[in-house]
Amino acid sequence: MVIHGSFPRYQDYSPKVPVWCITPNRGGCIHRFFDTSPVSPSGRYVALFQMPFEDRQPSPGDAGSVVVVDLETGTDHVVAETCGWEPQMGANINWGATDHQLFFNDVDTANWRPFAWKLDPLTGERQRMDGTVYHASPDGRWLVSANMTTMRKTQPGYGVRVPDETVRWNVGPAEDDGFYLTDTSTGKCRLLASIRELLADADPPVLMEAPQSNEIYGFHSKFNPQSDRLMLSLRWFPATDEPQWDLFRTRHGAVRFAWVTMDLTGGPKHCAVGPEQWEKGGHHATWFPDGRRISMNLNIDRECLRFVQVNADGTDLHKMLCNTPGSGHPTVHPDGRHLLTDTYTKEKTAFGDGTIPLRWVDLETETEETLVRINTQQPHAESVLRVDPHPAWDRTWRYVTFNAFVDGTRRVFVADMEEYVKREE
Repeated sequence: MVIHGSFPRYQDYSPKVPVWCITPNRGGCIHRFFDTSPVSPSGRYVALFQMPFEDRQPSPGDAGSVVVVDLETGTDHVVAETCGWEPQMGANINWGATDHQLFFNDVDTANWRPFAWKLDPLTGERQRMDGTVYHASPDGRWLVSANMTTMRKTQPGYGVRVPDETVRWNVGPAEDDGFYLTDTSTGKCRLLASIRELLADADPPVLMEAPQSNEIYGFHSKFNPQSDRLMLSLRWFPATDEPQWDLFRTRHGAVRFAWVTMDLTGGPKHCAVGPEQWEKGGHHATWFPDGRRISMNLNIDRECLRFVQVNADGTDLHKMLCNTPGSGHPTVHPDGRHLLTDTYTKEKTAFGDGTIPLRWVDLETETEETLVRINTQQPHAESVLRVDPHPAWDRTWRYVTFNAFVDGTRRVFVADMEEYVKREE
């Protein structure tokens, strides 16, 4: 990676690693999530989403921009406009296997049908996919997503916005809704696993009380780094006589969660982390680099959040560290010794003034360092408008991209972790 000299260095609070702002002249920008790097496979480009406004949620039909930053030349340009976005994940922009594959969501406002584009940002050539994208397989072969319009049932910010009356209402385990797989070569999409199948087939099972009396939806979906397994997140809550929205705000305690893992053939399904664990309190699970284990924050002892790990089949759930509190969006480095995470502004590991740390945790010595301290507090009260850093490693596991709120707007930063990655070589 070559970072052009026009990108300003971030120097506040004396960061321990080099940090650059890569959106100094373009406000309202975010990168997607902590499990996907916005850096292209070659390391030259960064794909970001630019919000048209930062003080409210989008209405159906509001368009934002897909922006590509050229790290080598210091330039950026808008490569697409899209109506398929919400404030936390933008348009779910994912790179494929090369710099010529960029995937993101859009919405056909004539019929309010969401779909994904496959765009070559270097030539402008694009192909419309039949399905949508939450996560693209690292090899660029597949897109996976749940129903992107129903995510607002429990938590806005992660899907696409369409009129309420066009959104389906799942009471009981749906046979025709769940998680969808799109072939990026043909654009064809199919239902990979229905909600009914996931509940019927998972071993160990998803411990759901009275499934027929719950609204049940898919949420997160994630390929492992090897592109051969998936983590699929189910969320549910007691149904009433009317459809319900934004349960995290109105009835957070009523929502239950489960992670189910499976391969792409529809083979054995396992409930890796079920509601009996989630109800203790926890968040932000993702794959280990080996693609066979999962990390997350979990209040496993009902004392405070801890960093935990579990096998994809649900076995060997345990704390990684005995005394270090969990926080934010943790990922384990391939060296097996270190964990990187951020912090929400209201977590105890934050500084209390709107700034948060990027935490570099040593899993062997149970020590940690604050590599970067930066502001993420923004002026609007709605939780969906919060700024999460979402620190994400590039494919070389040297550079980390993260979000922050600096100089009155959302900006994106890149940190060079070379010194810390090499320390244990």
